[in-house]
Amino acid sequence: MTQLNEHQSDVLVIGSGAAGLTIALNLAKQCKVILVSKSKLSEGSTYYAQGGIAAVFDDNDTVEAHIRDTKIAGGGLCEDKGVRHTIENSKEAILWLIKNGVSFDRDLDRDDEGTEYHLTREGGHSHRRILHTADATGKEIQLTLQQQALTHPNITVLERYNAVDLLTTQKFGEGSNRVLGAYVWNRDIEHVETIKAKSVVLATGGCSKVYQYTSNPDVSSGDGIAMAWRAGCRVANMEFNQFHPTCLYHPDARNFLLTEALRGEGAILRRPDGSRFMPDFDERAELAPRDIVAQAIDFEIKRLGVDCMYLDITHKPTEFVIKHFPTIYHRCLELGIDITEQPIPVVPAAHYTCGGVMIDLDGKTDVDGLYAVGEVSYTGLHGANRLASNSLLECIVYARSASEHIIANIESISLPETLPAWDESQVSNSDEEVVIAHNWHELRLFMWDYVGIVRTNKRLERALRRCQMLQQEIQEYYSNFRVSNNLLELRNLVQVAELIIRSAMDRKESRGLHFNTDYPTKEDHPKPTILTPDSF
Repeated sequence: MTQLNEHQSDVLVIGSGAAGLTIALNLAKQCKVILVSKSKLSEGSTYYAQGGIAAVFDDNDTVEAHIRDTKIAGGGLCEDKGVRHTIENSKEAILWLIKNGVSFDRDLDRDDEGTEYHLTREGGHSHRRILHTADATGKEIQLTLQQQALTHPNITVLERYNAVDLLTTQKFGEGSNRVLGAYVWNRDIEHVETIKAKSVVLATGGCSKVYQYTSNPDVSSGDGIAMAWRAGCRVANMEFNQFHPTCLYHPDARNFLLTEALRGEGAILRRPDGSRFMPDFDERAELAPRDIVAQAIDFEIKRLGVDCMYLDITHKPTEFVIKHFPTIYHRCLELGIDITEQPIPVVPAAHYTCGGVMIDLDGKTDVDGLYAVGEVSYTGLHGANRLASNSLLECIVYARSASEHIIANIESISLPETLPAWDESQVSNSDEEVVIAHNWHELRLFMWDYVGIVRTNKRLERALRRCQMLQQEIQEYYSNFRVSNNLLELRNLVQVAELIIRSAMDRKESRGLHFNTDYPTKEDHPKPTILTPDSF
């Protein structure tokens, strides 16, 4: 193995969004860090997060109220320790962001010259507690933190590197299961390299790309969940994938999200004939949690046989709309929609993975030295449905607690002496890329049709059969041809699809984001759905 093919560091962080950048910056005070990004550094869900980040900054609000709202939205499946850990540390986490240069909007209407932050409200929140930067909060957090990471002497950034698989002692026949590093594919030279590390952090985001329609960027392909599963980690609550109620319905902007804050500031959902429908489904109307709003829109679209519903904020002053939602206003205007004068066509789209790799309060997984932070993880915070703007918060809080645990233990861990190089001696270049394209389309289509907002036992059984057939084809393809970006993502997505389907089949009720018409009622004592490797 040549030196060019091998890297080493104290900690390898896979993923470059809010979670990955936060943990890298906290670790870099005492550790050497390699930060791997599959695409360019900013190309992840954080950059596109519009709404904001939730915490108690209002004197009339309380931590207990935030906890209560989170549990209500979570449909009785939130775990108290995960909820409390996140929310009790929320203000400190946001103050850390502010200290590191993140700029949130101020309330300029206050008499004290705007020394306080402007707080907005989103569905499921009983108070205004969302700090934001207009409607581009994630962009502000991403660009601020990544600039620091790029200039930090203890952080090495590797852009355009796909993580292929984790390397663990168990894979080499040893009794314990400790992570040793990872194989990564250098997209620019199309070559697999090795990274040795004392600890590895998965901050790879979610897996909503498993669905045909999603608000997520292309990189959200479940890589971390699939790699952790193959390495021996349990996963939980994979059946709960949040469908954001309001994704722009337009052929030239299929991934463009319309933030929850629009409804928080008074936007109304209407049928094509202009009539309002959310009060028919929930007394909270447009401010109901996302699962209720998404199901209502899906129901009305199917009942009426139409393509979309409409989100209307035209009753608000033009200046107000442009000031609070400049990104949405200008993007829609580019597409010929003036949101100050026209309702916006919307449909639900796969948005957020509420389950993931099981971790404790320090971010530790079932594999020694392996941590998971952010959307890739299951902390118990979200339960059966994520409360709006708790996701960025979870990233920062758990990244900080995980970094503390890693730093406290890093000196007792030794780097592995040698790791085997990637072997390509038995594979060749593929001359049938159409196989990948076909399987990719088939996977996302049957997941949308059979494992979407509304499910049935028969749909889930059909989905599992098709998934297993695809797995066999993809594994055969993976074994015989050199890797590519599409092949690596497809391999991970089909694994994650199986986990979602099996989790959905295990839950014999309807709750939160999981609605099965064969089990329409709720169980009295619900528990998380936990899957263990080698259990099927």
